[in-house]
Amino acid sequence: MTNRIVINFCIGTEQDRRTLSFIGKATIKEKFNGRVSEPAITAYIEHHYSDHTLRGELNNISNQVLVAFVDGEVAGYARITTKGERPEILQGKSVARIADFSVLERFHETAVRKLLFEKCLCICKTRQTVWISEHEGAADLTLFTDYGFIKNTTISGVNELGIPLVYLIKE
Repeated sequence: MTNRIVINFCIGTEQDRRTLSFIGKATIKEKFNGRVSEPAITAYIEHHYSDHTLRGELNNISNQVLVAFVDGEVAGYARITTKGERPEILQGKSVARIADFSVLERFHETAVRKLLFEKCLCICKTRQTVWISEHEGAADLTLFTDYGFIKNTTISGVNELGIPLVYLIKE
């Protein structure tokens, strides 16, 4: 049976914020459960997925947020941005960052990850360089490298939860 996959832009409506809050919270819990403490995950979610934070993110012209639906059910999301800090080696370049890319585990075997990522790349095509930072062992690292992203071992860092990051770059 073929799943119907739809990728929509979030434009900041109340419904979009609710949808983004739901999928963000659900994917963060899946991604970090067992890797960091429950209170740390809760604090992260409260900071990054509050209505106030989401309103600001969605109203920032430097951000574009996509939400993926499978058969009408929210399945994942991505956020592309041109703002924020970037690794030193990217200074002076026209850069976009795929800052968030998450799909619920139960949809990993569907085409949703591929379609959502291809939409991200389409949005980024006017930029010289696209970069992603993701934790080591993340399910999507292979997807990113399959699309030509290369791990950069000269860049290192940790996310807000203290988990070491892998940096991937596509020029």
